[in-house]
Parts: sequence; structure tokens; C-alpha cells
Amino acid sequence: MIRGTTSLIAHIGYPTFAFKSPMIYNPYFAQAGVDAVVVPMGCQEPDYPDLLRSVFRLTNILGALITMPHKVSTVALLDEASTAVRIAGACNAVRRGGDGRLHGDLFDGEGFVRGARRKGVRLEGASALVLGAGGVGSAIAASLAGAGVAQLKLFDVNEASARGLAQRLRTHYPQLAVDCAGRDPEGMDMVINATPLGMRDGDPLPLDVDRLAPGTFVGEVVMRAEMTAFLQAAQARGCRIQVGSDMLFEQIPAYLEYFGLPPTTPERLRALAA
Repeated sequence: MIRGTTSLIAHIGYPTFAFKSPMIYNPYFAQAGVDAVVVPMGCQEPDYPDLLRSVFRLTNILGALITMPHKVSTVALLDEASTAVRIAGACNAVRRGGDGRLHGDLFDGEGFVRGARRKGVRLEGASALVLGAGGVGSAIAASLAGAGVAQLKLFDVNEASARGLAQRLRTHYPQLAVDCAGRDPEGMDMVINATPLGMRDGDPLPLDVDRLAPGTFVGEVVMRAEMTAFLQAAQARGCRIQVGSDMLFEQIPAYLEYFGLPPTTPERLRALAA
């Protein structure tokens, strides 16, 4: 039920037919009695800066969820950005402060970290190999650094992307050991596939799974299938795993906290979205 008192969360991107958030948030709001609604807003790139500013002139706006193709361009429109935004160079959540300034954050990596912690993974002092230094990989690397990992190993087929991410991490976390020494997982406590490999049938695996130790925690961001070929191979090696959709459902409670809304659990959200 949308009323005159209903608060709005704008979900801005293009095209909107692929948006999943309204089908997750809105059933939760209805069941929990939260007087808010997520509204999909299709906006192409030339019009986006004006739209974002206009949306935050609304008196009943709680915030905005930002998706492709606007995550990168949003950064320049913010008055304040989180450390994760500054490292990854992308933003997927915006809210207006009491002073009218726009604050931005990035929750992809936070979703991954929350999922790992709920599975009992100790991140403080751990070592992690992140495959892929694009938007999602950068977000995960930033959140892992913020969570206290001691060593990050980065790999991307675009070596310049990996080196640039490594430098930004060192700037914000000078105590962190960061290198771009390939994709061998030997000795790593965690391995995360943040590449597109696994999106299509027949894709090669992102690394040599025979090099995975059975105690390694292996995470995936690809959501095309619950169990990608990479996760199946890692599980067969005896590794603990995290599926791609965990990152999505784990980050939604973080968004709710960011927008000042009642908290919930990933399990409740999954049940409502089923």
C-alpha cells in the first residue's frame, strides 16, 4: 500500500527490466509493515546527473540504489564518499545528510564479507586471492581490507587494473600486504572469483583448481547458476564455498541500515523472494 506518508528509495539504472531489487525489498516492506517502497527509475547516461540531483530534492526520499551504467559516474556527484567508494571508484548507494550533502557508499563487498563471516570465516589476519579487479572485485578487495585481512593477492587479465587497485588499497590501508603476483591460490585462506568466467556454458575455470587446498574458502560472484563449475570443482576438493547470490542477499540488510530502516536477515529475504 502506497500512501502519502510512504518514503521512496529510487532504484536508478538502465534498462530497468533486469532490476531485481523491487521484487526483494518491496515484499519485505509489505510484510514488515515498513512504509517505504523501492521504485525503478530508468535513466540513460546523459540525463543521469540531473536526475540524481532532482531525486534528492524530494522531501520523502530515503535514498537511491544505483546500478549499471551509473555506478562509476555517481562518484563525481557525491559530496562525501566512503573508503570503499574511493578504492573501487564506484558507488551503489546514495543518501542525503541532514546538511543536504550527498553521501555515497558501496555494498557489494560488504555483502561478500557478511556472508563469509556468517559461515564462520575469520577474516582478521587472513590472506585472500581476488580474481578480477573490475567493479565487483575492487569492492570485495576494499571490504576485505576494511575487515582486517593481512594479505591480498590480486589478479586481472588487465594488469594495469590490478596494479591500480593495489595502489589504491595501499594508500588507504598502508599496513596491508598487497601484490599482483598471479593467480596461484597456494597458501591463500580465501579465493574469490570476481570475473565473468562462469557466466556462459563452457567458460574456462578462473584458476587451476588442483592448486586449491581443501581448507580454502572459495567464493563466487556469478549468479547465473547457484553452483557454478568453479564452485563445484572447489567443493569436490573439500573447500568451503559461498555462492554468488549470497553476496546479493547479505548486502540488503546493510542497505537497510544505511537508509535507517528496520533490519532483517538474508534468510527472510530469500524466503520472500522465492
